Amino acid sequence: MLTMPKSNAARAENAADSHDTVASAITPGLRVLGLGLAGVVLAGAGLGMWRMANSGAPGRGAVISGLLLAEVVFGGALVLLGSVVEGFGSGLSLGTRWPYTRNILTLMLRGDPEAAHRILATAVGLTALALAILEPGEMSFTGLALIAATAVLGMGTLYVLAGRAPAVVHGLHGLLAYLVLLTYLVGIVRPDMSLLRYLYGTIALHSVLFAILLGGMVTGQRGFGQAIEPFLLPRRSAQWVFVVHGFAALLVIGTLGWLSGIYPVAFGLALVQATAGFFLFHGVNLRPKTPGVIVVFHQSMALMITLAIVFRWH
Repeated sequence: MLTMPKSNAARAENAADSHDTVASAITPGLRVLGLGLAGVVLAGAGLGMWRMANSGAPGRGAVISGLLLAEVVFGGALVLLGSVVEGFGSGLSLGTRWPYTRNILTLMLRGDPEAAHRILATAVGLTALALAILEPGEMSFTGLALIAATAVLGMGTLYVLAGRAPAVVHGLHGLLAYLVLLTYLVGIVRPDMSLLRYLYGTIALHSVLFAILLGGMVTGQRGFGQAIEPFLLPRRSAQWVFVVHGFAALLVIGTLGWLSGIYPVAFGLALVQATAGFFLFHGVNLRPKTPGVIVVFHQSMALMITLAIVFRWH
């Protein structure tokens, strides 16, 4: 476990012991990102209603079709919102209170990304519950179970940031968030297949999901507001995890390069992602608590690579 700088460690420990918050500033850039993601969520709801009206399926089938599309958009927006929380130092803005605080809606409207993240996670969970009720089956029950596990580990990430839980909790939280998204994506693209069967047969996603797991561990291992610090030879645990994550990123590039005839767009995005990772490393070291929009860009590339593989963009 990393030892955090004294000031950050004290603040994070207070958050773990007394539920105190570690607030971050609501900057104009953060407001713009928040409004953009709010637009994505509203667009998801609108697309869901449009699909209900135009699916051609009768009654319940139309509702299921619309909810499935909305859930995919909500899941992607939730992943991006998580990167906003990380990039702008809002991970402990609500302390370790979970899942809600008394004034969470007010905080969301004021622009707190952590509050918005939890509210959107609730919407993802409720939509999944509706799908499980309307169409009980392997896909809907898998999605609901993964969402429940992601939510529990979401609580765990607060303790990771506060220095009270291992970094793997943070990594697993990120991995599960992508598996939730993939569950409903597969439900649209390959409704005849279970998530496990789809993942087993889609080799390109194996390295991507491994890199996502390790990316979350990098964040968790460095701790709240702490730099990884430049190095030639890794000496601290955060640096070792970063090195392993770097090898995982190379594995993504190698795998997608080998399969570039099938996934040319995903391969190109992986090269961009690797470059973004270089700038993110320096951003984290320059501004450990608030590395900023580069975190969001890095996560958006991971999301786009995933979509490019699933939809086989050319």
